Amino acid sequence: MTLDPTIIAALQNVSTATVTTILLKHGLRNVWMRGTRPIRAEQARVIGRAFTLRFVPAREDLATPESWASPTSTRAAIEAMTPGCVAVVDAMGVTDAGIFGDILCARMKKRDVAALVTDGVVRDLTGVLGTELPVWCQGAAAPPSVAGLTFVGWQQPVGCGGVAVFPDDVVMADRDGAVVIPARLLDVVVETAPEQERLEAWTMDEVERGIPLPGLYPPNEDTRARYAAWRKDRS
Repeated sequence: MTLDPTIIAALQNVSTATVTTILLKHGLRNVWMRGTRPIRAEQARVIGRAFTLRFVPAREDLATPESWASPTSTRAAIEAMTPGCVAVVDAMGVTDAGIFGDILCARMKKRDVAALVTDGVVRDLTGVLGTELPVWCQGAAAPPSVAGLTFVGWQQPVGCGGVAVFPDDVVMADRDGAVVIPARLLDVVVETAPEQERLEAWTMDEVERGIPLPGLYPPNEDTRARYAAWRKDRS
């Protein structure tokens, strides 16, 4: 399930905003995971295959500290993660119980997990920051996960931030949050997104030159011709 390095390289300078626009053109409106904010402003863009984890509401006979040693536990799930994956955790938007703390994040970092993305929160925030694992979440809370959630499994379809995420989908996260790229549309995004970024960078230069927006953004036929000539000069 490791993502091809050439795909990562192709998308490294593509924003989540551009990805959402491309997916919108293919009929997908709900791909941005609500509540997924970077815990550091300077976090670099991350791209990787989704490794999914799922919580359900806490049930007193299951959500106990003893469950952390269960074969079905977040600890076991972390040991199944592959290098380069993005752990996508469905925490049901719960913000008063931290799903992972510093020790679990440190282990994920040691296993070369690319990032943690969740619609929930982490705990031990200072320690989590110290692990340098890139994290997108809703913030931090002191109580452990079992105070509000029951962990039920991994590598199954989940709903994170109101978005359906399947194992092996691709997740991209940057300062705007996290977006899912369905596996079947990955090739389309890789083929079109870099060119869209180049077009928008050129458009921004045109705006700086004082060109009015009508006919420029979105581009009309004349604008596309000017852009094509500009691209040809630099090829």
